[in-house]
Amino acid sequence: MRREPGKSVVLIGFMGCGKSTMGIRLSYRLQYILEDTDKLIEAGAGMSVREIFAREGEEAFREMETQLLCKLTEKKGPRVYSVGGGTPVRTANRSLLKSLGTVVYLRTRPETVYERLKTDTSRPLLQGEDPLGKIRSLMAEREQAYAETADVILDVDEMSPDQVVESIMWNIR
Repeated sequence: MRREPGKSVVLIGFMGCGKSTMGIRLSYRLQYILEDTDKLIEAGAGMSVREIFAREGEEAFREMETQLLCKLTEKKGPRVYSVGGGTPVRTANRSLLKSLGTVVYLRTRPETVYERLKTDTSRPLLQGEDPLGKIRSLMAEREQAYAETADVILDVDEMSPDQVVESIMWNIR
């Protein structure tokens, strides 16, 4: 994959795969602005993702994501985008994500996600009984959407953050 000079990078993947952490590191490395869609939605709505899910429901949140992606396609200059884990599930969002830049899927195993998030109560989709089972189920549902959207797929379970950034850099050259 050859990256166009100054082309943005879009990080996708399941919650807990490292999109936010890698977004910060990659934006620093590339000297690009970082746009975290969950944080932008929270700022615009004046409430957390968890509150949006509780008050307005997942569908309302997903619509906010789509509207935000449309606005982001109008921005000039290269960026690193870190998007919510469910963003690629909507078919309309896949083409919007691709139009933003090179899409990198940070793929991880359900067990890794569970270990990273088992004490995180801010993730609305993981609350309740059998969070590992829920992670497995959601990941299986989303895998095709992630794979269809991605230009680059990286298996990141055994990689350090520095290795992930290096691998992204190598793959977008």
